[in-house]
Amino acid sequence: MNYLKKILVYALPYKRYAILNIIFNILYALFGALSFVVLMPMLNILFGENHDVITEKPVLNGLNNIGGYLKDSLTYSIQTFAENDQLKALTFIIILVIVVFLLKNIFNYMALYFGTFLRNGILKDLRDTLYTKTVNLPISFFSEKRKGDIMSRIASDVNEVQNSFLSVLEIIVREPLSVIFSIAIMLTISVKLTLFVFVFIPTAGYIISVIAKRLRQQSADVQKEQGIFLSILEETLNGLKIIKGFNAQSLFNSKFTDSTKRFFNFSNKMMNRQNIATPLSEFLGIVTIAFLLWFGGRMVLIDKSLLASSFIAFMGLAYNILTPIKALSKANNNVKRGNAAAERVLEIIETTNPLEDIPNAISKTNFKTSIDINSISFKYEDDLVLKNFSLKVLKGKSVALVGQSGSGKSTIANLVTRFYDVNDGSITLDGDNIKSLTKHSLRNLMGLVTQDSILFNDSIKNNILLGKENATDKEIIDALKIANAWEFVKDLPREIETNIGDSGNKLSGGQKQRLSIARAVLKNPPIMILDEATSALDTESERLVQEALENMMKNRTSIIIAHRLSTIQNADLIVVMQKGEIAEQGTHAELILKNGVYKKLVDMQSFE
Repeated sequence: MNYLKKILVYALPYKRYAILNIIFNILYALFGALSFVVLMPMLNILFGENHDVITEKPVLNGLNNIGGYLKDSLTYSIQTFAENDQLKALTFIIILVIVVFLLKNIFNYMALYFGTFLRNGILKDLRDTLYTKTVNLPISFFSEKRKGDIMSRIASDVNEVQNSFLSVLEIIVREPLSVIFSIAIMLTISVKLTLFVFVFIPTAGYIISVIAKRLRQQSADVQKEQGIFLSILEETLNGLKIIKGFNAQSLFNSKFTDSTKRFFNFSNKMMNRQNIATPLSEFLGIVTIAFLLWFGGRMVLIDKSLLASSFIAFMGLAYNILTPIKALSKANNNVKRGNAAAERVLEIIETTNPLEDIPNAISKTNFKTSIDINSISFKYEDDLVLKNFSLKVLKGKSVALVGQSGSGKSTIANLVTRFYDVNDGSITLDGDNIKSLTKHSLRNLMGLVTQDSILFNDSIKNNILLGKENATDKEIIDALKIANAWEFVKDLPREIETNIGDSGNKLSGGQKQRLSIARAVLKNPPIMILDEATSALDTESERLVQEALENMMKNRTSIIIAHRLSTIQNADLIVVMQKGEIAEQGTHAELILKNGVYKKLVDMQSFE
């Protein structure tokens, strides 16, 4: 239960529900045991065993006689009320039995009622924490993890943890107390018979625990495999066009069915191990009852040391022990599964974020002079992507980064926005190291337009509002006009309220990109980062988007990562990169005159 113990902190906001659950579980366990005690006087009357009339109120003379005291007290109370009328006494006992059983079930419901708030509260808070943590983790984390696996942890693993919490409460409070109260009353009836029961119950418990031993590992295998097939499903839905276009349905079908087959096998092993616990525990319970009937029957029929009514009540209490023991076995299985799920949940929650804001980080609200990249080196894995790279971007100027794929252009954008941290060197904003700034304030000063137009399944308005949450419709439309997007948005059925579908797939590539630009325009940041914003567009769309970009970049500091060189002719500085280093830099005209790497790139693209 090590991992579930760590999850207990999420129960603190709901401790009042936990306390009430425990209180009502105690009352349920107590009245569960008492429900058999109140049957004894009725059985006495039915079996004609209540001949002794108790004329004086019983007195407790030491704990060793507590059983007799309780029995005599109950008999005395019934006799006093019924005035020795057996039918009246029987009616009273029946009413008493009904009341006790009613209270037992009311307490059971109340325990479950408050337990529901506890479990669902933990479920909600765990999912919220997991989602927040997932959003805050660096992008590098997701290059190593499958998205479907993370989805599985947030959905099914958290649900497994929630289910196990009720099992924890059963293990700690409800079922043990049911056993304790029942045993206490059994001892008052017959110490000898109770000791006989204890010969068999530990043996049964040991056998069941052996079966449940490997359940945690099998549960972990099931949950891990569920993450894998969810990942395949997520990749399939995202890449459906490519899968169909390359007739790769059979390949992905095979990958998915292989995963579901492993899930099938793991689930069968886990469920079969779980399923055997109930019939086995029931069989062991019947064996125990059978030996108890033989031993107790001798005490009633031969030794005459036990009344038949007391023996029947004892048998009921013995069964009352076996029921919670079976429940404990089932709860133990749930806890093992919950513990395996909690381990997977905590793996994400406890992941250290290397990009966490430092204590007393500065919240920067404006940009004054320059962005300075000072002798930085960076690698994603083993090989350096940037080597001793330096660059100064003055306020109000536009700097373009060009070069072949893999030269490190987009890495600069990832480092300036602090999606990753440099390995060596530093990046400063107005002389402040960006590591000393809060990530929120740093990114608040920057607008980002990427090659892939990342839009969400929502209205145009809500997609644009990511730039500025409290913007008016007029501000949104003005931003759309600057981005050359209003010309198609105004013709849509509901204009800015139109839903654009999953990833904006109801729109063309150029339209999606112009909405991305409108989002950045609405944010109105002093620094703009354009990461190959036109590389995926056709000529007509590129012209419209380029015009929108030029509108947006007026009077702003811009870092432009470009593949199409036609888009950066007017940049104040063009930096040509090769293998993570600066090959040459200057204006477009200066670099053409140098007749170097840039000129070759231009010639390759048949630049007009």
